[in-house]
Amino acid sequence: MDSEITHNTALQEVLNTLEVDRKKIADTHTTCYILFGLAVVILIVGLLISFPTLGILGGLVPALIGIIMYYMIDDDVVQYKTTYKTNVVASALKGINETLTITPQSGLPEYEFISSELFTTDPDRYKTQDLVSGKADKTSFWFAEVHAEYKTETRTKNGTRTEWHTIFKGIVFVADFNKNFEVSTVVRPKGVGAAIGAWFSKNVFSFGNTEVIQLENTIFDDIFVTYSKNQIEARYILTPAMMERILNLNNKSEDTISLSFINSKMYVAFPLSTNYFEPPIHSSLLVPDLLTDDLSIVQFMHDIVHELDLNTRIWGKE
Repeated sequence: MDSEITHNTALQEVLNTLEVDRKKIADTHTTCYILFGLAVVILIVGLLISFPTLGILGGLVPALIGIIMYYMIDDDVVQYKTTYKTNVVASALKGINETLTITPQSGLPEYEFISSELFTTDPDRYKTQDLVSGKADKTSFWFAEVHAEYKTETRTKNGTRTEWHTIFKGIVFVADFNKNFEVSTVVRPKGVGAAIGAWFSKNVFSFGNTEVIQLENTIFDDIFVTYSKNQIEARYILTPAMMERILNLNNKSEDTISLSFINSKMYVAFPLSTNYFEPPIHSSLLVPDLLTDDLSIVQFMHDIVHELDLNTRIWGKE
């Protein structure tokens, strides 16, 4: 893939222009960091010679200049990142599949994140970006980066302390499953919380008539907890072949995935720590492996359609 980019003259011209912009931003940021460092040094010297007021006032000048310079270049940074994604990344995606597009400012809507039932906590703060969409043979799919958080507030003697906790950070993949499901079927990692919830659901009561489904694949049941309101439909979706494909997909992921089958869509959540499609600022754009990681994750998402055999239309939408 990278060799195709290297030999793409038009794309190289875009990268050459962006490299000029990158150097300007990098130089400005470096200057800001030097000014911030100088402010700290002046403050420390002032304290050491017993002139704290002089240190504070003297350090304030380079600090303020650095802050002003940093925010003045911010619009250039936004434009640089947007141009990189819409021109460079978008062009490179065509090498994987001609139908692939990227919309940097769009993502997975919060209501769809909640309605996917992948997670048991609704977010108090939600960020999403870099929507990639396309079609592999008969199957439409799309995915985006998501960072969802909830907050807790604790009363202390100094007031209320607010803390933010991550519900999910990574990529949520959505595909047309070509089947209008009667109920939702959700497959979550078998963590401690899920295991306790599964035990109560099985032995004490059902949450909203949702039951834990015991499946024939013991390895699958060791890794995941499966919830559904319809045992028959859940088993119709999670056939032995499908469970094997999900296990293979999970083995290729950094962390345990979550899946749900709702309405006519399949959702897959991949926990990831990396932000993809972001251009470098303090290293060159003109390197052969610039897009290696980005294109690898897109190829991985694209291959899910084939990995899970979603193009085999055993059902039709009603």
